[in-house]
Amino acid sequence: MTIAELSFNESEPAQASSDSNPVVSTTPSSPPSDDGLLDAYSKAVVHAADQVGSSVVNIEVRKKNGERQGSGSGFIITPDGFVLTNSHVVHGADKIEVSLADGRRPDAHLAGDDPDTDLAVIRVFAPQLKPVRLGESKSIRVGQLAIAIGNPYGFQCTVTAGVVSALGRSFRANTGRLIDDIIQTDAALNPGNSGGPLVNSRGEVIGVNTAVILPAQGICFAIGIDTAKQVVAWLIKDGKIRRSYIGVGGQNVPLHRRVVRFHQLPASSGVLVISVSDGSPATTAGLREGDVMVEFNRQPIPSIDALHKLLTGDQIGTEAQLTIIRGTEKLTMGINRRSQTGTNSKDGYPKRSVSPEPEDQQDQIDDEQQDNRNFQDQHPSVGLIMIEQLI
Repeated sequence: MTIAELSFNESEPAQASSDSNPVVSTTPSSPPSDDGLLDAYSKAVVHAADQVGSSVVNIEVRKKNGERQGSGSGFIITPDGFVLTNSHVVHGADKIEVSLADGRRPDAHLAGDDPDTDLAVIRVFAPQLKPVRLGESKSIRVGQLAIAIGNPYGFQCTVTAGVVSALGRSFRANTGRLIDDIIQTDAALNPGNSGGPLVNSRGEVIGVNTAVILPAQGICFAIGIDTAKQVVAWLIKDGKIRRSYIGVGGQNVPLHRRVVRFHQLPASSGVLVISVSDGSPATTAGLREGDVMVEFNRQPIPSIDALHKLLTGDQIGTEAQLTIIRGTEKLTMGINRRSQTGTNSKDGYPKRSVSPEPEDQQDQIDDEQQDNRNFQDQHPSVGLIMIEQLI
C-alpha cells in the first residue's frame, strides 16, 4: 500500500496593492439603516403610531379619599383640550387625572358622559395639544389593517395591530341599550385600553376601543367613529344626550301568525308591556300591562331596540301615534293638538279591528271590548303619547 506524502509549497503572500503605503480611511462607515428592512405592513403600523401616539392620554380615576378607582385611555380630538374616552372609564368618578404623552399632568374634568353609548368627553387645560384625525367607520372594510393604541395595565402608549374582523356588530351598554356600528378586531386589547383609538393605516381614528371577550382570543370591539362624532357634538354642547321615553317596561314577544295575517302587521313580533310607570306618557295614554306595541309613528317596532332607535331627542314634547294589540284587537292611539285622531265618526273610540276567534270565546271577547269602552270613557286623553326627556 503506497502512502502519498503531502508536501506544502511555501509561496510569497499576494500584494494587496501596488502602492507601498496603503491609504486608510479616517471616516468610520455608518451602520446600514433599518428603513430598507421594513416591509409595507411594518411601515404602516409605524406611521400610524407616529401620527396618533402623541395624542393618546392615560386616564386615572380616583375616589374622594384618593383611592384609585380605575384607569383607561383616551385621545385628544380638539386643539383646545377635549379628550374622547369610554363612559365606563370615568362614569361616577370623583376625581380624574390625565397624563399626556409628553409627561404633563394638566387639570382635567368631565365635560360630558353618555352611558347609553359608552362614550364620554374630558376637558384638559394645557397648551400645544395635538388632536388626532378622525376617519369614517362607514368606509372601512373587513380585512383591512387595524391598530390599537392605549395604556393597558398602565403601560403607556402600547401599540398592537391586527385586522378588522367584522363590521356591523352590536352589543349592549351597561344601561341595557343596544349600541350599533360596532367594529370587531383581533388587535389585542387589555384592561386599560378602554377609550383608546383604533386607527387605520393612514393614521386616522376609525373607532374607540371599548370591550373584549375575556375567555376568547382575539375578539375585541370598538365603537365606530361615526357614532362617536354624533355623540361627541352633543356632549361638548350640552354635557349629555337628550333622549325621549314613554315610560314602559317591556320585553320582546312573538305574535301569533293568525293575528299577524289578520291585522296585516309588518313584523311577526312586538314589545309586550310588562310595567307602566306612574305619571308617565304611557299612563296618560292609557297603555296597560299586557298590551303589545307593534308600531310607533307608523314605524314597525318588532323589538325594544327598534323602539329605542325611534325615541330620539327631537321627539321630546311632540305627540306620537302608537299601535298596539290588546287581546285580539288592534288599537291605534293618537291625538293632535287640536282634535283626537284615529277615531271613527260613530262612537269616538280608537280605531280597532278584532281578529276572528272560536265561538266559545266570543262572549269573553265582547266583555273585553265593553271594558275597553268603559276605560275610554273614564280616560278621555287615551291616545296621547307625549314624549318626555329621560332624566
